[in-house]
Amino acid sequence: MKYFLGVDTSNYTTSLSVCDETGKIIKNCKKLLPVKQGERGLRQSDAVFAHTVNIPLVAQELGSYMPSAVAYSAFPRDNEGSYMPCFLCGKAYAEALGSLLDIPVCHFSHQRGHIRAALYSAGADHLLGKEFLAFHLSGGTTEILHVKDDEIKLIGGSSDLTAGQAIDRVGISLGMSFPCGAEMERIAESTVNKVKPKISVKGLECNFSGLENLALKLYNSGATKEETAAYTLEFVLITLDKLTQNLINEYPNLPLVYSGGVMSNKRIKEHFTDKYGAYFAKPEFSSDNAAGIALLCFDKYMREIP
Repeated sequence: MKYFLGVDTSNYTTSLSVCDETGKIIKNCKKLLPVKQGERGLRQSDAVFAHTVNIPLVAQELGSYMPSAVAYSAFPRDNEGSYMPCFLCGKAYAEALGSLLDIPVCHFSHQRGHIRAALYSAGADHLLGKEFLAFHLSGGTTEILHVKDDEIKLIGGSSDLTAGQAIDRVGISLGMSFPCGAEMERIAESTVNKVKPKISVKGLECNFSGLENLALKLYNSGATKEETAAYTLEFVLITLDKLTQNLINEYPNLPLVYSGGVMSNKRIKEHFTDKYGAYFAKPEFSSDNAAGIALLCFDKYMREIP
């Protein structure tokens, strides 16, 4: 049995994943980087240090596999000049393994890994190599992408804060631990938002910078934490819905794929699958993970090596 190892060292998660020769993910291990209570994120130097500590721990959890090839996330996006120091940790680990084991080493963007993981977990591998539209929403990214012939083109997204940043800022102000998405979803689960959010969308561009002030204004006027959380998530949902409508008008009859940590929200997933028939990654494949990188490694190996 051949195995393919994926390595991803994003800004907040250390991830290792193994794919077998049938294209099935058999192990997907990850460990969040520690963020102090009340803080909104990590400096890159702190992220690099945390990955250095985490990689041996995650590797031990992964178990023993002899990979036929290894791949890593080398940069955030396919765009020229895209760079973050934290991805050097994954590069160092993967390149060292490649040299020691004398196996092929390849690299991809973190974003491409997210999209590949979404296709896999949504049962949409038939879209590989085809034309489709993808949303990538996370703590560091809110982008709309046109994917064709495996080329990824940025066509829209947020012009200021990302959706994940806006959610985390509200969550931190409400006393939640970073990252705040999962806790916000939990406390908002049984609460119906009664205040219509005032969103900002123009074409395929949106703004999230006003969400924090609007949500905290609501909270300070007497709304509960649950109501404020429900308002915050509703703001994101309505913004995405408007963007999706505009996207469909501009690019009709193309499949829709949603990826990234923000897309693990159950309420958002149900809305877009019911209304648009969109493809969503399962929660464990939505948040940062190395599964997509392992799958891309498998794809490349099977395509190029006899």
